[in-house]
Amino acid sequence: MKRLAHLFENNRHWANAVKARDPAFFETLARQQSPEYLWIGCSDSRVPANEIVNLLPGELFVHRNVANVVVHSDLNCLSVIQYAVEVLKVKHIIVCGHYRCGGVAAAMEGFGHGLVDNWLGHIRDVEERHHLQIEGIQSPMAQLDRMCELNVIEQVANVCSTTVAGSAWAAGSPLTVHGWIYDVGDGLLRDLGICVSDQEELRNEYAKAVESVARN
Repeated sequence: MKRLAHLFENNRHWANAVKARDPAFFETLARQQSPEYLWIGCSDSRVPANEIVNLLPGELFVHRNVANVVVHSDLNCLSVIQYAVEVLKVKHIIVCGHYRCGGVAAAMEGFGHGLVDNWLGHIRDVEERHHLQIEGIQSPMAQLDRMCELNVIEQVANVCSTTVAGSAWAAGSPLTVHGWIYDVGDGLLRDLGICVSDQEELRNEYAKAVESVARN
């Protein structure tokens, strides 16, 4: 039976290195977490949230799933959003997708992937909503990248439409929802131009973002 001893060894090296830089780091971290940001991202192993934005443990609250999807029937994701907004008092929710996303690619291929096809149906809904824009692109890889962008924009809209976001804005809480995308090829983030700070902004910000990616 393999116990993955090398990962425990890696952990010891990491913990010792952190303590060498800051002897009180873990003691301070154990007392509280007070992140300003909730990151909703893809489960892809190439997209480590904290590292991408160079934040320490405790500075970024994270939820990840296949293709960074937010749907109103997913109690896991909704519970994370509620805890982040109502308990941790985060000021920013970042929905971050990435180019060449395998989940988005599988959704565009259609069915035949097993159980995950049920989840990917949410992304196929995005493709159907924007099919004219997608079909107007000649390159299959460019189609995939455009779908990754549009998927982020749609998930931002879904976050903004949750009861949690609506209640926070009604109470005057300073909450902003952002849509970003990450390029695993160069390590850089890109702002997709949708940034919503209250319910009234959503329609306009959504339309501007969809139009902006269509021009690229």
